[in-house]
Amino acid sequence: MTFLTLALIAVVALAGPLLALPVRWNLPVVLGELLAGVLIGRTGLALVDPADPTFSLLANIGFALMMFVAGTHVPVRDPQIRSALGQGARRAALAAIAAAVVGTGLGLAFGTGHAPLYVVLLASSSAALVLPIVDSLRLGGPQVIAMTAQVAIADIACILALPLAVDPPNAVRAALGALAVGVCAVALFFTLRLLERRGTRQRMHRLSEDRKFALELRIQLALLFALAGVANFGHVSVMLAGFSFGLVVAAVGEPRRLARQLFAVSDGFLGPIFFVWLGSSLNLRDLAGHPDMAALGLSLGVGTVLLHAGLRAFGLPLPLGVLSAAQLGIPVAAASIGAQLHVLQPGEDAALLLGALVTIAASSLGGARSARSFAAPLKS
Repeated sequence: MTFLTLALIAVVALAGPLLALPVRWNLPVVLGELLAGVLIGRTGLALVDPADPTFSLLANIGFALMMFVAGTHVPVRDPQIRSALGQGARRAALAAIAAAVVGTGLGLAFGTGHAPLYVVLLASSSAALVLPIVDSLRLGGPQVIAMTAQVAIADIACILALPLAVDPPNAVRAALGALAVGVCAVALFFTLRLLERRGTRQRMHRLSEDRKFALELRIQLALLFALAGVANFGHVSVMLAGFSFGLVVAAVGEPRRLARQLFAVSDGFLGPIFFVWLGSSLNLRDLAGHPDMAALGLSLGVGTVLLHAGLRAFGLPLPLGVLSAAQLGIPVAAASIGAQLHVLQPGEDAALLLGALVTIAASSLGGARSARSFAAPLKS
């Protein structure tokens, strides 16, 4: 990779905010970045090489950091979220049961042998997409809180289940790797909470702010990379490391200054690189050559939306159910891991992303409809 290549990636990644600019569309920034990657990658002009080691490394750092930021956005310290956990867990479990039925059917219908992966995809929700939509539309009320808890629970459970579903023959190895990451995350939580209670973090914060050292950012990145290293050693995705550490920081309490710094590093640089890399690594022409994979992607996307919308029978309003169907991290990780392990069929990685795009489009509509009933009134 050269500086000119990096400049090209930075420029085309601006398609993300440009596409998301119309507020009424409620489109996530990552959609434009993915499409930009498709344009300059294997599907389109082939201006970048997704197999370039530097490009891949920066993309993986961006993925870990993006999932870390998503984890910090889960309001685990909010008492309202805690009170809604029971209802959210029940709905997430019901969605998982329905996903088991539909995912098994899709696995048999398309003959890929990847029914466990489809079950995880159908049951998943993306906190990284849903929570920003909830914030931007100022959605509130008990139903929104319960939906948020449901999304967070489904996201965490599916992140843990994904390594086992993508590569079943090595499920034991993946489970041990996930356990190692979890143990490290728990140890970090107790360590950081102890430092918080002793005032160590506050003293370091004042020193860093006075001397312009950016110590908190440096330390958090070092811990994140170390946890990602544990994940790589255990043959699990850095997604698990990033999201786990994000939950730890959210539980301890994230300083506002650190949140702003992480936002700049993730959303301004490394996150866009990851999504451009992901788009460039996909060969959507495979879908034209494998129409069954295109049908699979549409089936996964539509099935996910219908499955979550069906939670209306259990008290979740239809617009919020459609909003909760948004997918991002799980399909992205499944496509990335599957391609790296060479366990997916030709065009199947593109099918997974196609399904995710269907849910993103549907969740944008669901968010717009939700705003009519659940948006908090503006303060005068």
